Amino acid sequence: MKTLELKPLQSIDHLVHPEEFADITWDSSALEIFTDFRFHKPLVIYQGVSVSEADRRMRRAHVKLMLVVDAHDEFVGTISASDLEHQNLMSHISRGSARDDLRVVDLMSPRSEIQALDFDLLAHARIRDVVETLKQRGQQHCLVVDSGLHHIRGLISSSDIARRLHMPIEIARQNSFVDLFNAIRH
Repeated sequence: MKTLELKPLQSIDHLVHPEEFADITWDSSALEIFTDFRFHKPLVIYQGVSVSEADRRMRRAHVKLMLVVDAHDEFVGTISASDLEHQNLMSHISRGSARDDLRVVDLMSPRSEIQALDFDLLAHARIRDVVETLKQRGQQHCLVVDSGLHHIRGLISSSDIARRLHMPIEIARQNSFVDLFNAIRH
């Protein structure tokens, strides 16, 4: 066994952040911008939490998406900052729900409606491929799954990609039929 030399920190004072490096490009491996849950704990929230508390937690964590779990800590959906927007809340309130009674489960995207990217496909993709996919789908985030192991392996975020590439990435949200119906109705 070998003992490694330790250095004093007196002259070293800068703490490095990934955003400081310009080491990735549009043609870099998509794995460079992937938040892998093997190494990073996913941000989760219980489905029964109030929407006010969910909004507070997301703001405090500086995130725009959280994974929603049930009482058994199993994945049931996602909740995003756009799900918690005032217009969406007003839509539920206009149908008779009291704001204080609204829970994450009432506004989340259920697992059955979420499409994910397979890890094996991601491993062979470039960042430009991921961004184009997010743009075509109108999604700010995309879950990554390991189909062979039946795991949710991680997450891709357009804001993380933009931060790492040092450029804005504009992704227009696609309106669903429900969005259009609610807009016409109100």
